[in-house]
Amino acid sequence: MTPQRWQQIKELFNAALERGPDQWAKFLDEVCAGDVSLRAEIESLLAAHGQATSFFEKPATALVAALSSEEQDGWMEGRRIGPYRLQREISRGDMGVVYLADRDDRQYEKQVAIKLVKRGMDTDDILQRFRHERQTLARLNHPNIARLLDGGVTEDGLPYFVMEFIEGLPLDVYCDRHKLNTIARLRLFRAVCAAVHYAHQNLIVHRDLKPSNILVTAEGTPKLLDFGIAKLLHQDPLSHSFAQTMAGARIMTPEYASPEQVRRELITTASDVYALGVLLYKLLSGHRPYRFTNFSPQEIERVICEQQPQRPSTAISRTAQAAEDDGKLMETLSPETISATREGSPEKLRRRLAGDLDNIVLRALHKEPKRRYASVEQFSEDILRHLEGLPVIAHQDTRSAIVA
Repeated sequence: MTPQRWQQIKELFNAALERGPDQWAKFLDEVCAGDVSLRAEIESLLAAHGQATSFFEKPATALVAALSSEEQDGWMEGRRIGPYRLQREISRGDMGVVYLADRDDRQYEKQVAIKLVKRGMDTDDILQRFRHERQTLARLNHPNIARLLDGGVTEDGLPYFVMEFIEGLPLDVYCDRHKLNTIARLRLFRAVCAAVHYAHQNLIVHRDLKPSNILVTAEGTPKLLDFGIAKLLHQDPLSHSFAQTMAGARIMTPEYASPEQVRRELITTASDVYALGVLLYKLLSGHRPYRFTNFSPQEIERVICEQQPQRPSTAISRTAQAAEDDGKLMETLSPETISATREGSPEKLRRRLAGDLDNIVLRALHKEPKRRYASVEQFSEDILRHLEGLPVIAHQDTRSAIVA
């Protein structure tokens, strides 16, 4: 995050505070203009301000001051943590910052990614969530999931963990830049499914699957990242069945969130099946299944819970501006530009997607969790059946609500 970006967030946060909470949604609709990342940062501070006594322990105005100071000082760059020296910031979220770091003890050369809790955000609740993420990663050992290497606490009391540094491109960017055809995209997607299925086998629901959380290395290996809002499944002692812990706060990426997430209902592995459906829809058609006029909670819920997506084979015919996960507008997508990075021509791509692939994607995107694939493994196996020319279990939904 640049100092200019942080200054913008501070100014809009303070402007929102001058209004009543009932005016915040309308105000953010106007000033954020579809910038999802900007809105999320401001809403996070507003939530902290509104729940200071029960959730954050510190008012958001104090957090703003603390974070502002860190931005001006460059915070941790150049500092040493354990045997590693922090080089530069890689990414930043609501709770933590991720740095690229080098081994600095002359034992051997190695680059890693180190995640720390932001100074000023080290409250009991956030520290607990951070430790939860670290423990979640410690449970996972899969070739398509970034590995946890180490963890600890800095000299000044900030918890951190050390992860495998993944140098790669977001999944959708990798596919487009290498002009992968539909078959190659499906095979790469199945590797992602394998990682998510493995997490589910270890009773972990990711809850934030999107292209920027799946990097593909130069060797073509996808790596799943960021289990920051993952939830552990637990066994209900009364029913002896597995269910997701309470959904809690509305922490999600709207474009990839399931209906049950936006409604704050029980979250299960079916939510990850849904997010993978959104991801596959984008990989195949170039578009996301839904378009929002704004990112107010009401609009997000209306679109995700009520609108029916077009079939991917139909969606490729529309022209729209592409957007990254953080809401930044990119190039204009047209049938020609989309097909140029896939099957060569719009008509060829349309024929390739029509039928099985349309049905597979739409089954994963079903509004009702029980009518999606029963598991990520079943989703992936249906794709394999399609690749091998076998009948798939997904079939055309006869409901008139599906947009042809």
